[in-house]
Amino acid sequence: MDESKIPILVGSGQITQREPDLEIALSPMDLTAAAGKKATEDTGVGDNLLKSIDTIVLIRSFSDTSWRFKCPFGRYSNPPRSLANRLGAVNAKRHIYTHPGGNMPQWCVNRMFEMITRGEIEIGMIAGGEALATQKNAQRNKIKLNWDEDTGDQFEEWGVDKRGWSNIEDRHGMAGAIFAYPMIENAIRGNENRTIEDHSLAMGNLFSKFASIAAENPLADRRRNFTSQEIATVTSDNPYIGFPYTKLMNSNAFIDQSAALILTSVAKAKELNISKDKWVYLHGCADAYDHWFLSDRINFYSSPAMSTVARETFEMANCTMNDIDLIDLYSCFPSAVEIACNEMEISLDDPRGLSITGGLPYFGGPGNNYVTHSIAEMMDKLRSKPGSKGLITANGNYITKQSAGIYSTEPIDKIFSPKDPIMYQAEINSKKGPSVTEHANGRATLETYTIIHDREGPSFGIVFGRLEDGSRFIANTPKDYDLMLKMTSEDFLGVSGKVKSIDGINVFTPG
Repeated sequence: MDESKIPILVGSGQITQREPDLEIALSPMDLTAAAGKKATEDTGVGDNLLKSIDTIVLIRSFSDTSWRFKCPFGRYSNPPRSLANRLGAVNAKRHIYTHPGGNMPQWCVNRMFEMITRGEIEIGMIAGGEALATQKNAQRNKIKLNWDEDTGDQFEEWGVDKRGWSNIEDRHGMAGAIFAYPMIENAIRGNENRTIEDHSLAMGNLFSKFASIAAENPLADRRRNFTSQEIATVTSDNPYIGFPYTKLMNSNAFIDQSAALILTSVAKAKELNISKDKWVYLHGCADAYDHWFLSDRINFYSSPAMSTVARETFEMANCTMNDIDLIDLYSCFPSAVEIACNEMEISLDDPRGLSITGGLPYFGGPGNNYVTHSIAEMMDKLRSKPGSKGLITANGNYITKQSAGIYSTEPIDKIFSPKDPIMYQAEINSKKGPSVTEHANGRATLETYTIIHDREGPSFGIVFGRLEDGSRFIANTPKDYDLMLKMTSEDFLGVSGKVKSIDGINVFTPG
């Protein structure tokens, strides 16, 4: 094969900032640049490599993604240009900023490897970073930071510019991960036919294994080895966020973390004298998505896209799960791991473990950028065990956008050429759920639900249900504190009741 068309990863860098002095703590862009520098050092070439980078891809920050994380200290007008300026990557001709999604780091690796194969890129960098801990602490202490930067120029955008919830879902308060994933989780519980208590302990047991890995990882934000009971038990320090998830079951977004990857071709790596013991190959990959809105899914406890991505990734890599030595499953909430294991036929107690970092609740959930960390971590572990294989999964929105990669230091033996996702996406699209009734009235049965909590306790409830004609609806519960409290201790899955549409809002009342 033409070595200029064989793509490889050659550098990685990660940083976790724990600076208590807000005046000297690094801004999100400075933090990201520091990870880029570390990735450059990791190649063994040094800063001269930065002048050879022709493409910089920056993973979209959470402050540019969600209203919940909007930064009050200014914004970067051209984020990838700001990063390039800090790195001295003066010859970078392409500056790319991604659209949101936890799948995007793996998706970008897949795309850039294809571009190297086509001769469109020589040396590229993928990077991202968040300083939400510093941002939050500054807001709490009424300290004004200056993170405003106008570098002008235009940048490219990659990914899909489409929010993850519909207008109907938005009207009923399901406008974010902390609202959607708990509904998915309760549907999983119903499919497993478990009690609330038994399922809570099962989730605690699952995530205690992640916590134990984070405890041994110096880059992890939460390094306490939380037990199953500590994770599952509701306390003042571990309250419900969205039932059935306690705080310790949620992705930990308020952290300062950054990571960067450097990729090139075998020919360019040789030209730059990058040692072979730094090279990591991508043997298989795939990307797909489930129906964009939860309302349109066949059910809330499976993912045809995840199953398809697994099949295509392993087929391209010409291996099976038995050949995998290391695994990192996207772990924003327990449901993401549970569905991945079910679709990929991995045991929740797999002796290989399901994370190499400690996962998003314990290692840290730096916005859309977590998977840049998991790939960087995988590179380090594969280099220390040459010839082994590692599986990375990535997930965007609400078990929606799926991406995966199988990595190894073992060279590939064929041209890097993943299938065009169009070839298998149509099959996923064809598996649509029941019709959705926007203004629902009449007798109905509850399909899944969550009770969202604030500092005072239950705040509001969101449910999916079915009308007698089989159509699906989304609704809120009445603002009845005692009812909402009861719905967190007693099983309301499958409960009958009545739904009524009032001024565009559906309200489901059990009974």
